[in-house]
Amino acid sequence: MTILILGLVLFFGIHSARIVAGPFRDAQVAASPGRWKGLYSLISAVGLGLIIWGWMQYRLMAPQLYDPPSWGRHAALALVLPAFILLAGANGPVGRIKAAVRHPMLIGIILWSAGHLLANGDQASVLLFASFLAYAVVDLIAALGRREPAPVATRPIADVIMVVAGTALYVLFVLFLHRVFFGVSPLG
Repeated sequence: MTILILGLVLFFGIHSARIVAGPFRDAQVAASPGRWKGLYSLISAVGLGLIIWGWMQYRLMAPQLYDPPSWGRHAALALVLPAFILLAGANGPVGRIKAAVRHPMLIGIILWSAGHLLANGDQASVLLFASFLAYAVVDLIAALGRREPAPVATRPIADVIMVVAGTALYVLFVLFLHRVFFGVSPLG
């Protein structure tokens, strides 16, 4: 469990720099954007690696905190599809979906983590998915507080690409990759 927690602290610590230490982050970016991006990427990658390694080790012995509802797996499948679609277009050009949602990556993470909390009740999964959910909600609130102007839809084809790419990744994950990476098929 220690490795999982260390990974979460590193990963969300660096991702929270804008929220908890905005002036420090801005000063680092202004001083050397390349150095900041390199450090940010390195800490993120190490944190993500520790999260994956720690979760895979701990989930085998993690106690069950609650029994997921019988419909939890179905709800997860339903929530993860729009999550994949939103994540697929988060860094792409602005179409109507991205303009309307404004923060597709954060909304996608909220849907993904909430769905997984409905389908998993072991302590390792709860720690992992609740951390992602809490971070995404806090970051979304902080982003809305910055009052950034809403993006303007400039590329309607972006919506088609977003939906097709997200749906293709979802199908690939549900049918094959989830079982390969995590040893469990979402279909049961």
